[in-house]
Amino acid sequence: MFRELLLPRAPSGHKGTYGHVLVVAGSRGKTGAAAMTGIAALRSGAGLVTVASAGSAIAEIASHAPELMTEPLRETESGSIALNANLEALSQGKSVIALGPGLGRAPHIATLVLSLADAFEGPMVLDADALVSRTSGAPGRVRILTPHPGEMARLTGKATSEIQADRVGSARAYAMEHSVTLVLKGQRTVIAFPDGRVWINPTGTPAMGKGGSGDILTGIVAGFVAQFPDRADLAVAAAVYLHGLAGELGAEALGDKGLLATDLLQYLPDAMEECADVSHRV
Repeated sequence: MFRELLLPRAPSGHKGTYGHVLVVAGSRGKTGAAAMTGIAALRSGAGLVTVASAGSAIAEIASHAPELMTEPLRETESGSIALNANLEALSQGKSVIALGPGLGRAPHIATLVLSLADAFEGPMVLDADALVSRTSGAPGRVRILTPHPGEMARLTGKATSEIQADRVGSARAYAMEHSVTLVLKGQRTVIAFPDGRVWINPTGTPAMGKGGSGDILTGIVAGFVAQFPDRADLAVAAAVYLHGLAGELGAEALGDKGLLATDLLQYLPDAMEECADVSHRV
C-alpha cells in the first residue's frame, strides 16, 4: 500500500530534500514529550527538525539529542509557551508542524493552537494538548489529529465508552464534519479522512500502553508527511503501521511489560527494513 515510500533514496538527496519539521511542544516539567516527538520525526526520515518550546525547557530538550535544532520561546510564569511567542514567523519555511505534546492546558493554549493553524498553510499534526474542538481543515490544507479515546471524547463531548462502542463511526463523522484526517488511537487504530474513507491499522500491541507512545507517533507522522507532502494519506498510513510494527518487534525482544516508548525509536528502523524487504519481494 505504501511501499513506494520506502524505496531507496536518490543518490542526490540531502537534508533539504526530506523536509523540515517544526515541533511546537513541551513546557517546564514536560520536556520529554517534545524531545520524543522531535527525535521520532528525525528517525522516521525527516531531513531537519526544530523543536520550539518554553525557554526554560529548551536546554533539557536539546540534551536528549544533539541532532535536534531548538528555538526558545517566550513563556508564562507557569512555564508554558506564551501566547505572544511569535510562532507564525518561526513557521516560515517549515514543511510540517507537529503541535501539542506536553504543551499543558493553560487557558491560552487553545488560542495559540487555533491562531497557528489558521496562519500556517502547510500540513499540521495535532496531538495531546493541541486537540481543541474548533480545529478544522480547509481546501488544500492538511490537518491531522491523533487523539486517544479519552481525547476523542473531549473533542466530541461524548463519553469515552460511546467512542469505543463505534470507533469507525465516531472517527469518520468527525473527519468529515471538520475536514481533517482523524487518527483514533487504540487497538486497531482508525484512520478516517474528510471524504469518508476509513482505514483500520492491523499492527500494534498492548505493550505500547506506556506514556510517550503517542508522542512518538506524532513525530513519525510528521516525519513521513514532511518527506511526502503530496502523498499525505499514504504517509499517515505508513507512520501508523510502522509505529505499531515497531511496538510488536520491541515487545518480542523486551516483553509486554518492559517496552518503553523510547524503545520504539530503536525498533522503527527494523520495522521499515521489514516492510522494505516485503516491497522488494512483491
